[in-house]
Amino acid sequence: MRTVRRTAVAVTALVAGALLTVPAAGGAVPERERWDTDVLATVQSPGYPANVLVHAGRVYAGTYANLRGDSLPSIVREWSRDGTLLRSWTVPGQDLEASHGVQVAAVDARGRLIVLEKSTGSVLRLDPDTGRWSTYARLRDLPACDLGLPGDGCTPNLVDESAVPNYAVWAPGGALYVTDYGQAVIWKIPPGGGRGRPWLVSKKLDGVEFGTAGLALGPQRKSLYVMQQSSLGLGEGSVAQGKLYRVPLHGPRTLTKLWQSRPLDLPDGFSFARSGRVYVACSGSNQLLVLDETFHEIERVPSVPVTGDTGGDLTLDTPSNMTFAGRSVLIANQSFLGTTANHAILDVYVGERGVPIFVPRRAGLR
Repeated sequence: MRTVRRTAVAVTALVAGALLTVPAAGGAVPERERWDTDVLATVQSPGYPANVLVHAGRVYAGTYANLRGDSLPSIVREWSRDGTLLRSWTVPGQDLEASHGVQVAAVDARGRLIVLEKSTGSVLRLDPDTGRWSTYARLRDLPACDLGLPGDGCTPNLVDESAVPNYAVWAPGGALYVTDYGQAVIWKIPPGGGRGRPWLVSKKLDGVEFGTAGLALGPQRKSLYVMQQSSLGLGEGSVAQGKLYRVPLHGPRTLTKLWQSRPLDLPDGFSFARSGRVYVACSGSNQLLVLDETFHEIERVPSVPVTGDTGGDLTLDTPSNMTFAGRSVLIANQSFLGTTANHAILDVYVGERGVPIFVPRRAGLR
């Protein structure tokens, strides 16, 4: 994708081009244009990559659910920053008769990966050095409240759904917070793991088939930012539009709406840039968008929804996240309804850096 430049910028670029007819000393590579998109790596069977984690110069992603169904266990893969496949691990203990898949959500203080598994509602931990898997926590299957209204010990869903851990972040103190795509709950897992407890239960988090997605710790580390794909559970009137909420870590757990998407955008994963901007992947409209520091939309690419046109080798096809890596964002191109040829990790140049992911000194430790 290419942005349209203003006339003054275009003139400047032409002048610069004329001056650079002689190669720069040292053969310096010219900077990529904003939204220039490359394929970092293709994702082989079982495909359907979801979320990207970047840690210590390595890139991680898991394979997620196949809408058509399959009996293949999910795989977590590790690539170098240039896209070379380095290692892979098969996920144990999944219910292969059910819809199953994993997202690599976080890393603990010892470099172990926090992996969220769909079919069992589990938060797993993988030690990349040994290949050992362990269970960090499980999320309970809560009963649906009567009439979908809030109550004690239940989830205010219109339709009774099992727990589907979706995104996770650490908070100061070492607790892990997890969004639930199936139930209208944000979970809190104590430092070191163990039984997850409902931390926030809200009708606003019921999206029926399109529930609570991305989660981020605010740059000031005082609030969680929560992305809701839809309000199909009738927690808000604009049912087909996604929302970005903020909820403080301390004090009243009230969801404050900061932004509302266009209908059927289905916003998913997102990240904060150091500039204060927010980069959002819209898995429904196959677009990437940018919010300014006041949470107003200022950029959306490509301009035409659904097409996913990048001007490159692959189209945006169910982009699931925006994870900063240097001055690029890495995106898991899930292609949930499309062709498996689009299953890939994309490198999209944006020209700015992200807020570093917070990992407490004792994250994952008791």
